[in-house]
Amino acid sequence: MRKNVRRQDTLILVAVLVLSVYGAVAGLTWAGWLERPEEIYYDLWHQVAGVRYQPQQVVIVSLDEKTLKEHPQEPLVCFTPHFARVLEILRRVGAKSIGMDYLFQVSISSWLKTLEVPLNPRLRNYDAPFQEQLASGGVVLAGNLSTDKHAKSKIMPPIREYFSSLPRPEADLGLINFYNDDDGTIRRFVPALADDYGQVAFTFGKLLALRAAQRDPVALLQGLRRDPALLKAWSGVDPQGINTSTFPIIGFAGPPGTFPRLSLGRFLAPGAEKEPAIQALKDKVVIVAYEPATLQDSHPTPYSLSLWPWWGSDMSGPEIHANIIATLLTGKFPRPLPRWLTWLYLLAILLAATALFYWLSPWGGLAAGLALCALAAVGAYLLFCRYWLLPTANAQLAVILSYTGFLGIKLTGEERERARIRKIFSRYVADEVVEKLLASGKWPDLGGEAFQVTVLFSDIRNFTTISERLGPRQVVEMLNTYLSQACEPILAQGGTVDKFIGDAVMAVFGAPVSYPDHARRALKAALDLAQKAQEFSRWMEQRFADLDLPGFAIGIGLHSGEAIVGNIGSPKRLEFTSIGDTVNAASRLESLTKELGWTIVASHSTIAAAPGVITGRQETRTVKGRQEPLEVYEVLGLKEDA
Repeated sequence: MRKNVRRQDTLILVAVLVLSVYGAVAGLTWAGWLERPEEIYYDLWHQVAGVRYQPQQVVIVSLDEKTLKEHPQEPLVCFTPHFARVLEILRRVGAKSIGMDYLFQVSISSWLKTLEVPLNPRLRNYDAPFQEQLASGGVVLAGNLSTDKHAKSKIMPPIREYFSSLPRPEADLGLINFYNDDDGTIRRFVPALADDYGQVAFTFGKLLALRAAQRDPVALLQGLRRDPALLKAWSGVDPQGINTSTFPIIGFAGPPGTFPRLSLGRFLAPGAEKEPAIQALKDKVVIVAYEPATLQDSHPTPYSLSLWPWWGSDMSGPEIHANIIATLLTGKFPRPLPRWLTWLYLLAILLAATALFYWLSPWGGLAAGLALCALAAVGAYLLFCRYWLLPTANAQLAVILSYTGFLGIKLTGEERERARIRKIFSRYVADEVVEKLLASGKWPDLGGEAFQVTVLFSDIRNFTTISERLGPRQVVEMLNTYLSQACEPILAQGGTVDKFIGDAVMAVFGAPVSYPDHARRALKAALDLAQKAQEFSRWMEQRFADLDLPGFAIGIGLHSGEAIVGNIGSPKRLEFTSIGDTVNAASRLESLTKELGWTIVASHSTIAAAPGVITGRQETRTVKGRQEPLEVYEVLGLKEDA
């Protein structure tokens, strides 16, 4: 009954724990406190996955260190004829979409005109080939959204000479701004941006992807202007009110260097359009970018996370644009699982953890909790590989909180149980036995449990005669003095003082803590008890010298076998005791000591279970309550080396 009540109380605590943990994790998730751990996991998955696929749609034509060394006398501002050559070849080979990821801030021709010196026609028209290529259409120039002198956001196009050369300036301008999360890492992209003057423009990657998909950017921009809600969701025109989680997540193809690159210098060689690698640019999106060795246009991405053995590195701006374009063209967007499914998953893993912690020990629960945390991480990574995002940190936090709560429940509940066990048994057994019982972690079944034991009965000879000659107070004094001394050898051998029956003592060896040598312990206690009786006899002679009492002596009976040990009695009065034939036989053997005149009588089962017993006389006797006779021995001592 009591056990069922305790179990019900525990189950109620467990239910409260589950609800509390679930509510706490949900609250922390809604408050955004778990965003940073989730971002770390998200970045880690990128590092573990490495190259996720080989991009085929986008190629970077890099104005790299090699090209710069091949033209050491030409400053970068004078590279427009080379850019014109690259654009011309890209058109010839059939590139589907071309973008110039370079902010043009000065024209060499315009700058020379400011000097007010005579210029030959070649210098006057130095930028003409590049402007002609821009005027031919199909080229996206880079602009950016920045702050003007009035502290307002404004879309800044490239210099007027180049921007005005574009056939459709508003459809040929792509903003190279990136969206950074709170930790500065680029994980999402913004399709379009709007400034404080009502201008709207697509971002660089989005515009190139639209061109590659043969979508009309002008029509789409007009639609954005007519739909303020869509514009707000796409551009972040209201940073305080926008939900940035609506920004598309970039499906990175791999770490820096994953996208194929061609050195710009290869396009400047004679017959470059016949080179197979350049001809392979047919139907590709090509980004022409400035990427010297000392490039400052690099940004933190998920691949920037540095955790051994993965050492992160930032990614160049052109390659981030390439990843955005590839994401849009392939549709490989990392997508969060439906919200209801993530909450159901959290509940499932919490219930699984709770069940394991309920049945396992604290150490077993710790191992199971670690396994569940690892399983949650592995599951999230496998889904990540399929472009689904499953939260990991909240599931692991739920497991940790559940384990911590369970540990508290078990420790407090176990302490209460330990206190109860100590209270029950401290009256019967030695403190050493109680501590061993508690240290074992296996509580006895107080409803009754079978043990192999040795039972000892001892009583005082001629107690009736002695008590008749003593007054009541003297009888109590004698019994208290004797019984306190009689308990010492029993407790010293790990025995349990089962009960006092008037002048008799009943002790059990081997329960509730099981000892394989319970018989030898009981015999040693019996011999020490007989020695105590001799010492007490002298005390009696001194204490009651004038009362002519008979000599003080005791008889001890021992028998070994199985007994049921537990709480016996009615609900109003329970007593922890032992019952069974073994107990009855030991009691009868104690009575037999009077008839035989032996101090200690032990059955054959006790003698056989204890090596090195020194015995005296031996007889076979039938005792009251048993049909089969018992072979009994007079116990004289024990061999110490046995």
